[in-house]
Parts: sequence; C-alpha cells; structure tokens
Amino acid sequence: MTSQQPADEPSPPGRPAPLACDDEPGRVPEWLRQPDEEHPVGTRERLRLFWEEHTRAVIAVVGGALVLVLLLGVGWFDLWRRAGETPRSYPTTSPPPGVSATSDATPAPPADNFAGTPAAAFAEGAAGITLPPARRTGVFSASEVAAALADVRAAMLLARLDRKFLAGGELDRFVRMFAPESRSSMRADFRDSSFASYATRLAPGARLTADQPRVKGRVTYRATRDSDGIRVLEITTNFVWAYAFRTLDPTPGAGVVVVHDTVVWHVPHPDDVTKAGVGLWLVEADSYASNMDCVSIDKGLLALGASSYGLPLDTEDPDAVFDPDRSLDIADTC
Repeated sequence: MTSQQPADEPSPPGRPAPLACDDEPGRVPEWLRQPDEEHPVGTRERLRLFWEEHTRAVIAVVGGALVLVLLLGVGWFDLWRRAGETPRSYPTTSPPPGVSATSDATPAPPADNFAGTPAAAFAEGAAGITLPPARRTGVFSASEVAAALADVRAAMLLARLDRKFLAGGELDRFVRMFAPESRSSMRADFRDSSFASYATRLAPGARLTADQPRVKGRVTYRATRDSDGIRVLEITTNFVWAYAFRTLDPTPGAGVVVVHDTVVWHVPHPDDVTKAGVGLWLVEADSYASNMDCVSIDKGLLALGASSYGLPLDTEDPDAVFDPDRSLDIADTC
C-alpha cells in the first residue's frame, strides 16, 4: 500500500499564490528588506527629457520666430536706407521762348517687323520727315521758303509712302506737283527704271505688311544759282526708307527692304523763269537698295529678295545701310 502526498490546493480566487522560496516559513526575503535607491534628476537631464518630448514643437516655434525677425529686420533696413537718401540733382535747360510742341505720352507700339533692326528706332511714315524752320534766304522770303519746303515734303510723301502710288497708281497726281515745263521729263522717268532713285513702285505680287514704313533723314536748303544762272532755292533731301514686306522668315530684319536716296530739288525764283517754269523741279537723284529682289530692281520695282542682295561688302557692318550719312557709293551685288 502506497501513500500519496496530498496535492497542493490552489489559492482561493482573489488571493496571491504563496511565494516559493527556500527561506524559512514566515521569514521575509533578504531582497525585500533592502530599501530602493533614489537617483535625483539634474537640470541637464530634465532638459534632455524635455527636448526629447518636445523637439518638433520647439523647432517650429523657433523657426517661425527667426523668419519673423528676419522680415522685420529687412523692412526696417529698407526704411532706414530710403530715409537716408537724398534726391540727386542734374542739370536741366529752360524751354526757349516761342511756340513749341512736346512729345505726347503715347506708349511705344509693340514690337513689329522692324524689331531687331536700326529701323525700329526710326519714326513712322510722315513723322520721319521733319522740315527745318523757314527763314528768308537770299532773294527768297520766309513764306516762299516755307511753300517750297512744303511742296518737297508733299512730293516725298506721295512718292515714297502713299500706298496707292506704291501699288502703281497716282502718277498724274505726282507729276502735277512739278513745274509744267518739267512734267514731260518726269513722265519719261516712269517709262524706264530711272524713277526708282526718287520714287517707290512695288513689283507685281510684292506685299507690304500693315506696318508703316520707317523713315529717317535730313532736309537742307540754301539759295544759289543753277547751271544757267537762274536764282533757285535748292533743297537737298537725304533719307532712308525702310519697308516691311510679308515673309515667313522669323529672322529679325528678314522682311525689311531699305532704300537710301539723296535728291536735289530746285524752286526757281519766279522773276527768272517763264510761267511754265515756275514751281518744283527735280534736278538730281541717287540711291541704293538693300535686301531687294534684283530682277525687280532692274525694272525700278521693289520687292523682297535674298538677304545678300544689295548689301555692302562683307567687311562692313550690315547695319550701315540704315545710316543716312552712309555714302551712296555702294557696290552692286546683283
């Protein structure tokens, strides 16, 4: 007969199970009798713990503060700088006495087909023909000088800028601007190519853009005598005319044809000529063209051509053709 040890009875619910130890019953273990050691937390440790817990918040606050300080500093410095500046003075001139006109405040037009060329700085159309003041010169009174200058300007406007004339019309109107005695020779010029030195006719199929031609030049007058000893008011015009033709080439200036002319006009004194000789005479004209079509220019007609046609020598600045002071003595490249 064997004896069995009674099994340990489980602890009642809600009560802790007895500790299993080798100590004597009822004796408190040695490790429970040892007091817990306290470790005081210093200032550095508190900062470390605080930084670990609030790093993102601190960075956001500090960053915002720095940005605000920077903006305030820049604004203050700019105000301080402006307050320390004094207006700069520069020399000016007083308007002269008399009647005057000042340029209006109309803004410059947007870039057009002349952009990228010297002609972009030229006046548009008729605005480019400025007449000198009319004064008594030799035997010609101031009013006679003014009338002669006005006649020359009107002839230039029609011959170089009028769209109907450029397209082949208005010839009779142009011829009637001259003294009756000179009209037959004027008509003869339009039967060959000689008129191209003082008038513009477009070749068939050539089309200008809507842009006004650009104009730059000079008008000079003096009292003198012609080869027959007749007293005349001699008016010399020296102008560059830039025309914008339609083209698909986007290169600056690709569609611009330049004509540079120098024309000498005479107005004889009415006491020195017959009635048929009174009025405007065209006595001399010379010109060159650039970027034009050679076949058309041989007929006195203007059209867009290859960029190499009509240009000066390669060693010369190509912009020279836009300069009214350039010599008309230019190599023919056609």
